[in-house]
Amino acid sequence: MRAMILAAGRGSRMAPLTDDCPKPLLEAGGKPLIVHQIERLRRIGVTELVINVSYLAERLIDRLGDGTALGVDIRWSVEPEPLETAGGIRQALGLLGDAPFLLVNGDVWSDFPLERLTAPLERDLARLVMIPEAAHHPSGDFHLTGTGRLRLEGEPKRVYAGIALIDPELCAALAPGEKRKLVEPLRQAISDDRVGGVLHRGEWLDVGTPERLGELDARLRGIDRA
Repeated sequence: MRAMILAAGRGSRMAPLTDDCPKPLLEAGGKPLIVHQIERLRRIGVTELVINVSYLAERLIDRLGDGTALGVDIRWSVEPEPLETAGGIRQALGLLGDAPFLLVNGDVWSDFPLERLTAPLERDLARLVMIPEAAHHPSGDFHLTGTGRLRLEGEPKRVYAGIALIDPELCAALAPGEKRKLVEPLRQAISDDRVGGVLHRGEWLDVGTPERLGELDARLRGIDRA
């Protein structure tokens, strides 16, 4: 199984830290955020990685190279202009192949066991990790039924955690180079009852601001910030 790490965003909420450093290379616990993601994937045996890049792309490519030093094989999908998540996936399909792949946002931290996602999708186009709620997104995203199906309607709305198993077919109909958010093909697939979900009640953090980066750094270093 392959995995795609999303790393093309500008990280504007992280300014000024990202003025001259791509967000995935910001450090927490003594190592870059993206290295934490790579190591988690490697621990479950996923070593064929695709990483999409745009803002300060050369910094990431120069730092990580082909992944040999981290025990993985990295292929880079370079976007001259950021294509959003679905557009980025479509751009990278030639590198990802035809089989379902793990998708991980480069700026989330979680103790979710990734191996829980790797069961066959059967007829589904995606399986999303959902968390009960998030302070920065009180309205939520989708309803998760008791049988593990995602619905556009229903309460409570859970929040997409930025971790998923994706069938390439989900984004294959997009035009190459098209800018598109992931929620658009997801909503259609959910309407067709082709998306499942897994609820995660453990640790999760959207590392999108300097304050949250500091929180994660303290947590990983075992520092009490209270």
